[in-house]
Amino acid sequence: MHFARTFRPRFRGPLLALLSVATTLPLAAQIPSYHSQSSQYTPLATGSPNEATADPTIPRPNTKHCEVTLLTDQAFANFNNETFNFTPPADCPGPWAKVIFTGDLSISAGNQFDRTGFVFFGGVNIYYGTTAEPLQNQTNSWHVERDLTDYGSLFKTAQTGYANIGNIVGEDALTSTIFGTFKLEFYQADFANPAPRPADVVLPVPASGVTQVNNTTPEVTQTVTLPTNVESAYIDLIAESQFDEEQWFFCVPNTPAELVGDIGCGNTAFRQVDVSIDGKPAGVAPVYPWIYTGGINPGLWTPIPGVQTLNFIPYRVDLTPFAGILSNGQQHTVGITVYNAYNYFNIAAALLLYEDHGSKQVTGSVTQNTLTAPDPTLVNNESVDSSGNGGGTATVTSAQSFTIAGYVNTSHGRVDTTVDGHVNFSNALTTTSTANAIGQSAVQSSSATTKTTTRTGLLFTTKETTFSYPFTGSFLETLQTNNDITVSANVDQNFKRTEIDTLEGFPVFQSNTGNEVASQSNGTFVPSPTGYSLGSSSGKSSQTFIYNNSLGSCYSRQLAASNGVLNTVTDGQGCHQGGFGW
Repeated sequence: MHFARTFRPRFRGPLLALLSVATTLPLAAQIPSYHSQSSQYTPLATGSPNEATADPTIPRPNTKHCEVTLLTDQAFANFNNETFNFTPPADCPGPWAKVIFTGDLSISAGNQFDRTGFVFFGGVNIYYGTTAEPLQNQTNSWHVERDLTDYGSLFKTAQTGYANIGNIVGEDALTSTIFGTFKLEFYQADFANPAPRPADVVLPVPASGVTQVNNTTPEVTQTVTLPTNVESAYIDLIAESQFDEEQWFFCVPNTPAELVGDIGCGNTAFRQVDVSIDGKPAGVAPVYPWIYTGGINPGLWTPIPGVQTLNFIPYRVDLTPFAGILSNGQQHTVGITVYNAYNYFNIAAALLLYEDHGSKQVTGSVTQNTLTAPDPTLVNNESVDSSGNGGGTATVTSAQSFTIAGYVNTSHGRVDTTVDGHVNFSNALTTTSTANAIGQSAVQSSSATTKTTTRTGLLFTTKETTFSYPFTGSFLETLQTNNDITVSANVDQNFKRTEIDTLEGFPVFQSNTGNEVASQSNGTFVPSPTGYSLGSSSGKSSQTFIYNNSLGSCYSRQLAASNGVLNTVTDGQGCHQGGFGW
């Protein structure tokens, strides 16, 4: 288990020895002892440096509900798993209209890296995210939620689980402890709020929790024997970039090698998750360019973090065309790779299986599969001289279109499923490297469209989901004559998702989600006994989150901040201006 890293200057050579610790605040003279404190999230407040996001909470039905607390004010000051025991709520036995995970987290004032945190329940990941960095004079707190309604079968029996936020306190002037309170909320179904069908089986992939993939161990696999009546299957994926390729979108081609040494990672700026079943391609997931609160320049992310930084959203891949094969009673191996993984990515995934309750054995087969490995195109105009000075532009692109089709014979007839996918990626990276400065600028576009057509007899439905991840980012680090480092940075992250459901070709539902964070910052990092700490910083940032659907629902919130404090919170403006659609 590893942690996401804070500000990491990219100079080569002797300077690296000075950068063993990077902090966002001046070093504290004393290291406080661990102590318990409330992890309750502080609501958005203008003039405050506390963590602020525009993300909506998950809608709750107005029905009877119960809470089960997993951990309360748990301190995280090491890399140990903090375990818990779960008993299903007797007062809310189900069926459940909603099951929601909530986390209230905080970090005490002081010095600390951003950290990676996750919660596993019965071996299955139910939360994954990274943490805020500490403030100088007050506790920094935040709130996260995840809809686990599809995972409902996990919560019907007693289970064990654990939370882990790998953290170090008391070494290398790192002083801040992280605290977390984690709960599950169960909302009973009623006539107005019927229970959606949860997966009958939820299995972790891999079974050992978070697992690394890199250029020497490129694949995570899990071999399983599944029920013999699977009629549909999905996999939820999280691929978190770490260590050398924490900011993989700035990775350069392997030639020239000197430039790879400067930047820290190669294999170009193209990454993609590929899923296989029994060694055959089964699905694709794009990698989102998450940036942690210490990423590029920590001044970018106070108080507004990057898109999904505190709470990663899994990407769901439809594996239903393989349902007939998965039900044959034999062992099957699910594989997950990150194409071009350098060093390294963390993988956490869950396999969701829906059974045909009217049959003990279904049959079926894959009838078409045109998915192949990606074949990116690189145009590399980067070069350096004998001193390692130089740079240039490298553009990498990839485009794939595929069809995977299969059928399964169920108790309610033959069901044919066809998944049509289109995945496109482009990253144009410009790099400049000199003896006292290094800078990069990336312009990236990534999109994935999946259309699933399900046919039962004469009836057919479609579900089309389009994700797009427009991203631009740049930084310039300059070593001054007094050994200070100045860092200027700009980032614009987007997350866009559109979902369209049809019945017999007629649209029955559409939803649109947009989440954008734009931030710019200038900071000076000064030498300290153990590394570099932030001496001064200025900048501004904003976040806009909009959701709407064809049923008339709309949510809109805009945040604006400057120089480390929240300035304005504007609700509803996107709904009034945009209405339904984009």
